[in-house]
Amino acid sequence: MRLDKWLWAARFFKTRSLATDAINGGKVQVDGNRVKAAREVKVDDKLEISNGEVRWAVTVKALSEKRGPAPEARLLYEETAESIAARETQKEMRKYQADPAADLHGRPTKRDRRQMGRLS
Repeated sequence: MRLDKWLWAARFFKTRSLATDAINGGKVQVDGNRVKAAREVKVDDKLEISNGEVRWAVTVKALSEKRGPAPEARLLYEETAESIAARETQKEMRKYQADPAADLHGRPTKRDRRQMGRLS
């Protein structure tokens, strides 16, 4: 089974083309090596997947030709304990980090511009 198709079926990427782009960009590694999208995936392969800020380290447990519901997709792989812990700490860090643009909501209004003018 092709790697890009497996990543799509396991729900790491929304489309196969997104999975292919990630593989070609070096965001997916098999056993620590960069690979091509057409590489055959086998059971017990170790994958390192980076999708934005989220990183997974998983072991392939099953193969599926079609994309199914999320609970079935989770049965296709097993995530390592280190990967789970790293994702949880990342999630906690994001929760307490303030987004710099959280209080900005588009262009300033006429009133906002006047207040900015008074401050400077």
